[in-house]
Amino acid sequence: MLVSASHGRRVLAAAGLVVIGLLAQGCDDGVATEGDELRCGPSEAKVARVIDGDTIELDSGERVRYLMIDTPETTTQLECWGEQAKAANKSLVEGKTVTLTYDVECRDDYDRLLAYVELAGQQINRVMIERGHACVLHISPNGDDIANEYEALEYQARMQVPPAGLWASCDPTPCG
Repeated sequence: MLVSASHGRRVLAAAGLVVIGLLAQGCDDGVATEGDELRCGPSEAKVARVIDGDTIELDSGERVRYLMIDTPETTTQLECWGEQAKAANKSLVEGKTVTLTYDVECRDDYDRLLAYVELAGQQINRVMIERGHACVLHISPNGDDIANEYEALEYQARMQVPPAGLWASCDPTPCG
C-alpha cells in the first residue's frame, strides 16, 4: 500500500500530539490551578507538631509552610522573638484539625506545602501578623491578591501603642 508523503506527515503529527498529551498528564509543575487542592495537599488535617512560628507538621508527616508570613528563626539559630512566635503558633494549632487552602504554587524549594491555615474561621497566617509574631513575606505569585491587606495588618501591629509582639521587643527586627 502506498501512502502519500503529506498523509504520512499528518499521521506522524497526530501521533506526536497524542504522545505529548499523554506525557503532559503525568507532569506536575507544582503550580495549582482551580480545584487542585487534592493535588497540592489535603484540605483538612490534624497538626501533629509545630516546627516554628511559620511551619507545622501534619499527622501525615507532611510539612506546611504558612503563606505570606515569616517568623524569627528557632531551628537554625535563635532570633529575637523566635521562641514567642513558636509558642503562639503552638497554642493556636498544635493537636488541632485545621483547614488548608493553597494559592498558585503548591510547594517551596524544601518540598513543604505552601498554605493558608485556618482554624475555627480564623486564618492563622493573619493572626500571627496581627499579634506581632510574624512579618509579611510576599513571594509572588502566591499572595499577589492579598499582599496589600497583609502589609496593612503588619503596619497596624507596628503602630499600635505599644507595638505588638516583636515590634516592641526586637531592635533590629529579625524581618528582612
